[in-house]
Amino acid sequence: MPDTTNTRTPLGRLALVWGIGGFALTAALAGGMNLAAQGIARHDSRAPVTYDAGKFVLDDKANQAIATGGVIVTQAGLRVQSDRMLVNFTDAGGQLEIQRITATGGVVITRGDERASGDNAVYDFNRRIITMAGNVALRRGSDTLNGGRLVIDLDSGLSTVDGSAAGGSSAGPGQPSGRGRVTGTFAVPQGDKKN
Repeated sequence: MPDTTNTRTPLGRLALVWGIGGFALTAALAGGMNLAAQGIARHDSRAPVTYDAGKFVLDDKANQAIATGGVIVTQAGLRVQSDRMLVNFTDAGGQLEIQRITATGGVVITRGDERASGDNAVYDFNRRIITMAGNVALRRGSDTLNGGRLVIDLDSGLSTVDGSAAGGSSAGPGQPSGRGRVTGTFAVPQGDKKN
């Protein structure tokens, strides 16, 4: 094997590919982290949606509904829960078609052994994208990623975590301005050592 200890890769092009526990992690140091996870990946966003809430107010004139009181929405194994949800829809001849769900207050999204949490989330049914912002944590088994924003592309199965929430700065003292940090922990195989 060639010696690569003195080989340097420019910081802007550095990428780490890590395949462990179903994750394919691509960390681009200049722009956030991408995570393709099997749990939320390739979710069927066209499946029926069910609701459970303490209160549900339907406003036909505004084409929206407001659900409050421990709201739970499920769709094909995907579960979204929060304190409050605003549902925007269109009325196609008496058939309501959900366009967007905006969840606020203690948002938790789960599917299988994967769990994402944050302050708020928007599920855009047309674009098939879920965007979470504010104190985002993505967990799968014992593996974790934390940041300011999480974008889940339900078509490609690619999840992107970055340090900025909604384009703002979450940089702390001593960190470069304009970008927060993504932190995390990944398990490492603990196979037997052979001498």
